[in-house]
Amino acid sequence: MCSDDHAVFLSSGSRSRRAIGQTGFHRFQLGGTTITALCDGHFALSVQEVLRDGEMPMQPLLERACVGAVVSSHVNAFLIELGAHRMLIDAGAGDLQDATLGDMSAQLVAAGLRPEQVDTVLVTHLHPDHIGGLTRNGVAVFPHAVIHVPREEDAFWLGAGNPETVDASVRATFEHARQILAPYRAEGRYRLFDSGAVWNGCVTAESLSGHTRGHTGYRLHTKEGDVVFCGDLFHVASVQLADPDVTVCYDSEPAKARTTRAAFLADACRRSDIVAAAHAPFPGLGRIVAADNGYAWHPVA
Repeated sequence: MCSDDHAVFLSSGSRSRRAIGQTGFHRFQLGGTTITALCDGHFALSVQEVLRDGEMPMQPLLERACVGAVVSSHVNAFLIELGAHRMLIDAGAGDLQDATLGDMSAQLVAAGLRPEQVDTVLVTHLHPDHIGGLTRNGVAVFPHAVIHVPREEDAFWLGAGNPETVDASVRATFEHARQILAPYRAEGRYRLFDSGAVWNGCVTAESLSGHTRGHTGYRLHTKEGDVVFCGDLFHVASVQLADPDVTVCYDSEPAKARTTRAAFLADACRRSDIVAAAHAPFPGLGRIVAADNGYAWHPVA
């Protein structure tokens, strides 16, 4: 059976301004907590240029997953509502990348929320498609929010990181991160944290390093189970779940990314967590299930 990696999942909050990728917002509840998936848009991903061979031969893997030369990769952000608190996980690309991206703020408003209501932003890592939506024309989009960044991310991209150690496709991150985060840093609304940090008693930071030095996931604990926001743990689910050894050119530490992904998938499968993924088909929510070869992505309705 072919994969639905590049299918479009519509929700009650969808809009039709774009035929692919513009799928709006999707709200759901778990254990009394409301989570809203926000579609920032999509970008064209060339599998031959981006994917790096894993343990199995690439071409048969692509054929089995029914993946063509180019897939439409969604960019998802997620909002958690905890009483009076509004916590945003990642912020989309803003105007830093493709014209088909940058809709996160519009989707937030379409979902009945305003940027000024967001009090906390948790960043998985500092690549442009995860932080670009924080700032527009040099002004903070979220006027009351504190931005929380993994300490290792800050140390690498805003500190002593060497551009020659990462792929050319992500070297602009060094400049973009400084520009995008500048208003929050100037206003004292910028915080660093280490793995294990906790917010509002129920959201915990978990290291998922490898994609970047400080790549971080967030686990939301509820009385009905956990939701794990895994950032860029995978870009093409049907391929990288079937063979977790497949990496992407964007990975800073490919060997570490393989190890991290394999451990995460085994744990998520065992626990039956809901996984919220930045680049899974919108709304980016699913479970990791065991398959004949490796794992598979099972979308959550």
